[in-house]
Amino acid sequence: MKLFRVLPVKAAVRAALCMTLGTGLGFGFSNSAQAQSLIELYESAKAYDANYQGAKALFQANKYKADESLAGLLPTVSLSTTDQHQNVNTASPTTASPTQPYQQLLGTHTATFTASQPLYNPTNYATYKQSRKQLSQSASQLVAAEQDLLVRVSQAYFDLLASQDSLEVVRAQRNAIGEQLAAAKRNFEVGTATITDSREAQARYDLNSSQEIAATNDVRVKKLILDQLVGMVNTHPKPLAKGSKLPPLAKDDPEEWVKEAEDTHPSILNARLALEVAQLEIEKAYDGHKPVINFQTQYTDQVNLGGINYQGISSQGSDSRVNTTSFAVVMNLPLFAGMYTYNRIQESISLEEKARDDLDAARRSVSLGTRTAYLGVASGLAQVKALEAAQNSSQVSLDANKLGYNVGIRINIDVLNAQSQLYQTKGELAKARYQVLVGELKLKQANGTLSQEDLVAINNLLEK
Repeated sequence: MKLFRVLPVKAAVRAALCMTLGTGLGFGFSNSAQAQSLIELYESAKAYDANYQGAKALFQANKYKADESLAGLLPTVSLSTTDQHQNVNTASPTTASPTQPYQQLLGTHTATFTASQPLYNPTNYATYKQSRKQLSQSASQLVAAEQDLLVRVSQAYFDLLASQDSLEVVRAQRNAIGEQLAAAKRNFEVGTATITDSREAQARYDLNSSQEIAATNDVRVKKLILDQLVGMVNTHPKPLAKGSKLPPLAKDDPEEWVKEAEDTHPSILNARLALEVAQLEIEKAYDGHKPVINFQTQYTDQVNLGGINYQGISSQGSDSRVNTTSFAVVMNLPLFAGMYTYNRIQESISLEEKARDDLDAARRSVSLGTRTAYLGVASGLAQVKALEAAQNSSQVSLDANKLGYNVGIRINIDVLNAQSQLYQTKGELAKARYQVLVGELKLKQANGTLSQEDLVAINNLLEK
């Protein structure tokens, strides 16, 4: 009789659970036709994120700046022109009419073409080499910005999925508690249970309602974060496909990850290039004692105009034209610059030492970050396995407690505790899986090998 009355209520609660989950999916989740994949949201973020776009613009600016420095090694050509006119009024030059005025018209047209080619300028050549190093620095900074964006998008993506899963777990737990609450009330009515069972179940139900409110708000916040990051409204990330397995670590030895970082990590590459730039700055400082030799050529075309206007009668004077071509090799040797060159050399040597220390610091930081990220992923994978086993054990425990409650050897609080443990384990397992996926991306970012291909591998684990 007892089982006959309980089973229909359970079936009704299960139906209500399906309706509730369907409503929840409509609020926080989406169907596959509306959902966006991780790659789609990343591509949207690349076109929208201000940090990445700023790094991209800085790279383009440094590219043009590197081309600017090439001008110090190439010839320069200029053209200048002058057009000058002069009117001279004076008395008549004849003795017969000394007071008769006449006007003399004078003018000059000059065009000068000048070209110069550096023959020996070590400072400009070192500046050009520095600009190429600085361009490579900006390229490594752009790679770092892209890797940072990859991780930020993935973190926000899986944070939202984890929040949605938590909300789903809370709602499923609420319905399970509601089922147990209905059973406790029914058993109390027939006299097979005490009022304590109903009150314990009611307390758990009310507590779960507050947890649902907090989980719902967390979903909204996580959605806003992802929306702002990718520049879209009301994003719907695709969930992981059912049965998808987490990829194992590509290398089991953390030292291999650290060794790989030496040649790939943007921070190390940037610090190494900064050291090379500092060394070139020392070279430029020493070049302050060296001469600068330029080849110069100049061509001048000058036309001199002359004419006389006497008593309203114009007569053409004599014009002349002069062409001049010159070639020269000019050397400028600094002899004394007020100790400027000496002090600049000492300054550059000190800055070079600082750049060397920065490189050592970057290597140590990358080594520590890589090892820490590796341990995080390794422990995360082990935690996922442990939580999978715990979930199976919790399910068995819940089934046993339900059976014991039905036969009278377990009380209501035992079932409620078993339910709470099961759903808590499910939530922790889902969160741990997402943390492992993001942790693997952070591990590759830590050793500088992260690329969009790694995002594609994770994207393949999502629902199609």
